[in-house]
Amino acid sequence: MEKAYHFGVIKRAIETIDAAGGRDMSLEQLAADMQMSPAHFQRVFSRWVGTSPKRYQQYLTLGFAKTLLHDRFTTLQVADKVGLSGSGRLHDLFIRWEAMSPGEFARKGDGLIIKYGWFDSPFGEALAMGTDKGLCGLAFAAETGREAAMQDMCTRWPFAKFNEDPVSISSWVMAAFSQTGQANLHLIGAPFQIKVWEALLSIKSGHVTTYSEIADTIGAPRAMRAVGTAVGRNPVSWLIPCHRALRKSGGLGGYHWGLPVKRAMLAWESARAESAS
Repeated sequence: MEKAYHFGVIKRAIETIDAAGGRDMSLEQLAADMQMSPAHFQRVFSRWVGTSPKRYQQYLTLGFAKTLLHDRFTTLQVADKVGLSGSGRLHDLFIRWEAMSPGEFARKGDGLIIKYGWFDSPFGEALAMGTDKGLCGLAFAAETGREAAMQDMCTRWPFAKFNEDPVSISSWVMAAFSQTGQANLHLIGAPFQIKVWEALLSIKSGHVTTYSEIADTIGAPRAMRAVGTAVGRNPVSWLIPCHRALRKSGGLGGYHWGLPVKRAMLAWESARAESAS
């Protein structure tokens, strides 16, 4: 319960900072909005984000993506190409995953039982979905709303059976946002999509790469449009870090669940990377 409460606090704090549109907010202002004392709010925020509210506000600026591309660009080396499954080479080592076979994907979820539930996260309300093997879907409703997020995810596997059962997948969801424990993933996608998602998984937390770099890594340098589509169709946002893909210009590009969510994710990871260095 404490984790869920703190996720809710951080969610509201990030929304408040983002709504300020670049105007600095004092610790006292933010704490008052959270109905907490400044000292308590500072402790909770710093624990979950990895830096102070003041420093975090700098990471949310629109120009920060260009700084990331300059300072934390990740070249996807040959060793980090496709075939990561089970290799233990993932940078986010709390993730364990397996992919569906092409035949299973072609059946569009027929025979699958997918459990789902709604959870608080630092990036707004999250819809999580999972099979017995792991999380297969993670969506964010802050910009789209619950109904649109639910419809979006369900149409990806139209023949699956969906059962509301948040308890059965809650440990994976908590691991996803706290990065403690283990978050099992069950990737459901076409072979090309899974290649792109594997490349995304090789980007270090707190770092970024470009769509063209991903295309080169999977051996399809001219398929940037298809790569962009596959990035956008990533069903497990945050854990498969499509938010770490930027344009060469340093622009954020698109994000399926809204650019404010993408900026919040990049800021969160940058803060934690800085605190760990």
